[in-house]
Parts: sequence; C-alpha cells; structure tokens
Amino acid sequence: MGIKFDLDQIISQVGRDKGINKQTLVDALESAVLSAAKKHFGHNLNLEATFNPEVGEIEVHEFRTVVAEKSHIDDPATQIVLQEARKEFDPDCEVGDEIGKKLDSTVLGRIAAQTAKQVISQKLRDAERDIIFTEYKDRKGEVVSGIVQRFEKGNLVVNLGRTDSILPQREQISRERYNQGDRVKAMILDIYPISRGPQVVLTRSHPEFMKKLFEAAVPEINEGIVEIKSVAREGGERAKIAVYSSDPNVDPVGACVGVKGTRVQSVVSELRGEKIDIVTWTPDAPSFVARALSPADVIRVVVDEEEHSMEVVVADEQLSLAIGRRGQNVKLATKLTGWKIDVRSESVAEEESKRARKALESITGIGIGESELLYQEGYRSVYEVSIASLEELISIEGLEPGRASQILQASQKIAQEQVDNDLDHATGLARVTDVDQLILPEEIKELLIENGFDSIQSLAPMTPENLAEQVGLRTEEANMVCNATEAFLRVQKPSNFAQSN
Repeated sequence: MGIKFDLDQIISQVGRDKGINKQTLVDALESAVLSAAKKHFGHNLNLEATFNPEVGEIEVHEFRTVVAEKSHIDDPATQIVLQEARKEFDPDCEVGDEIGKKLDSTVLGRIAAQTAKQVISQKLRDAERDIIFTEYKDRKGEVVSGIVQRFEKGNLVVNLGRTDSILPQREQISRERYNQGDRVKAMILDIYPISRGPQVVLTRSHPEFMKKLFEAAVPEINEGIVEIKSVAREGGERAKIAVYSSDPNVDPVGACVGVKGTRVQSVVSELRGEKIDIVTWTPDAPSFVARALSPADVIRVVVDEEEHSMEVVVADEQLSLAIGRRGQNVKLATKLTGWKIDVRSESVAEEESKRARKALESITGIGIGESELLYQEGYRSVYEVSIASLEELISIEGLEPGRASQILQASQKIAQEQVDNDLDHATGLARVTDVDQLILPEEIKELLIENGFDSIQSLAPMTPENLAEQVGLRTEEANMVCNATEAFLRVQKPSNFAQSN
C-alpha cells in the first residue's frame, strides 16, 4: 500500500510504549489493510493481507482455485481455468491448486491509511483496557494513593497513574473535603470492566480500609504476632477494633497504640480525626461484649444463647456512655461482637427483676427457691412459664419433674383465668378502642400497629419483655406501652392482669 518506512520497527516501538503484544498490533494492521483492499478491489475476491517484516510492508495477495475447464467454474472471482492460471499466476500450477499473486497496494492510498489508523486506535484502546483490568482485578483490598482530578456529581475522580478511578460519595468520609490536585489515599473496593474502560472503585469509609491502615502502622500484625479479629466503623465519626495476640508476652492493644500513641495516631490522622476504640478480643463472649462497650463499665451480662443476644447492665450514670450519642457506641459494639446487645441501667434492671420475681412467686404453690430457679433460667412472667413445654421446665437443674409439672399446670390455670377475667373487658373495649386511645408517642403507636398490636385487647397480656422482643422496642419504650395500657384499663375497670403478669 505504498508504506515505505520500517513498519516492523514502528510496531515494536508502539508495543513497548503501550505495553501491547506486538502480534496484536500486526493483526490490527493486517485487518485494516484487508478491509481497505476489499473496498477497492471487490468484496467478492479471495484476498489476504499479510505483514512482511523483511520489507516492512503489509502485502495484499489475491487467491484463486485452479479448475480444469471453463464449465467447471462456479465463481469467476475465486476460480480460474488451468490454462489462464499458468499464464497469469504460475506456469507450474495444477488443477486443484490454490494460487495467489501479489496486488499493487499502492493504489489503496489514503483509504488504507485511514482505515488502519481507526482499527489500530481501537485495538490500542481495547488492549489498554485489558491491561488495566488485568492489573487491578487482583488488587481489591489494596491501599493506593492518587491525585484528585475532578468532581462528578459528588464523586471524586482520582488518577492512579495508569488509569482514573472513582471515589463515590457513599464511600467518602462525610466531613472530608478535597480540592483538585490533592493527594488522597484509599482502598480499592472493586473494579468493573465497563465498555469505556475498567472502572476502579475506591473507598475510605469501609471498615477494611481502617484495618489495612493498622496493618501498615503495626509491624506485629504483618508478622502474625497480633491479629485483627473484627472491625466496626461509622466512617469519619467512630470505630472499634478488636485485636488478639497468641503471644502472652505481647499486649495487642499496646502494640496497636504504640509508644505515646504514635501508631494509632498515624491512623487517626489519615482518617481526619476519627475516634478509634481498641479492645482486646477474647473467646469468652460476655467478656468480649463488656469490653466492646468501652469506655462504659459493665456491671453484669446476661446471655441468651437461643436469641444470640445479651442483656448488659451498667450503672445509672454510665447508661448514656454505654449507649453513646444516637446509640452509636452500642451499635458499633453489636457489629464488632456479632451479638445483639440490650443495655439497661442498674435501677431499671433491678425494678424489672423485682417485678418479675413477684410475678413468678404468684404461681400457686411455688416456693421462693423454685421461683428463683425459673428467674435464673430467663422466665420473667406467669405467661412465659405457662407457654413453656414440660421438657423445658424439667431440664432446669434443681427442679424436680413432678414439681415442674405442677408449676406448669398452676401457671397455665392462672394465665387462663386472667385471660378470661380481664380480656373479656378488653374484648368489649376493642370494638371501640384501639391503641390511639393510649397516651403514647405517635411513632410507637405506628410501630405497634405494624406488628399487629392494634387494640387494647392485644396489648393487655403483654409484658415489657414480650413487647421489646416482638415489636423491637427499647426497654424504656416497652415499659411505657405497658404502663399506658395498665393506666387505661384501671380507668375503665380495675384489673390485676397486667400487674400480676
């Protein structure tokens, strides 16, 4: 096609500069010239474009199949009679041979050059996309550094050198602000092979990013002496990290804090002042939960294995500290430990304990020791005992099978009597009275209705514990509902149902 410069050298140079395989470029050139040749010479011809490195040219050849006679020709564009073939192509050819001759590609001129340019440009883009995707697809979780290029609808476009990446608004730390040209450190969250080029997605708010920063700041982590067991984080505000050391001579928390707090401070600085609580992980779940609620001091922990939850009691003056602003401390502790945590003040817990013990002692024929056994097993009302199975009561250590049966029958009788006596009245009220009659915040009323408690009848037999579990109310809210229900029923008709159960 009239290319007189050394294509082989150019192809090799472009391949090195762009990091693209030489054969990929050769294939692109051959494809481009072949396309131009077919446009010029005809699409019906059997043409082939081949790169000749010795002369540095893309050569175009036309091929035809030799047949014996004219009557045997089905396609004149791709077949030729033997006599003509020996004259025009090869004097030694035979019937059945596929013979070819080189065409003058100089006539292709600008058409071939333009087509070649377009095809090569596309191949370069495709190859670069593949290279970038291959480079980054195995780097998820790696911390990288880049330069802020521009802003797109709240997202940051960050240049990583070989490619641009995106730091979505949802993965940014809310109070951070950047200017064009600022350097930013982030973790590769994911990479997507989209059509206009692979999109590398970064994050600064992910808990794993903070974990990576600690791994870089604390040599003992990389050495395997200290292990990060779990991380919980609300990006830009507060985080908790649980660490453990298999070496009894190494304090995992001290290793992460560093001398005069230098190590943890380097992480805090990178996260623009985010508060970080570092606690020691322990396989003893109650102890771990107590530590996770730091800086609050825990008095005691009651474990419910079946519900995978814990009731944590703290001193009255420690309650706000344990819960944290907007419930942040207990929320992070829940994420860190994997346990559902219900924090209660000591006075509230004591009041609930007295109320529950009094209710259990009301079961006909039960002794104080037996009611205490039930209480220690988690029973808090006559109703809860009445719906238990005999096998569950028999399994309580210290409770004889015969007594378990008697207690179950007695509790069921009391519960039935209370339902018959008190719910008859509530049933009558239910036709004209719903939860809107109770003095409660609107959001609590809506939550009760959503969970099926739309009448006084349905609320009357419930205890605060039952409501908290079934509706998802906090302890204080559940107590508020029960008190409001009791007050309503007292006004309508004296009833001991709520108090005794």
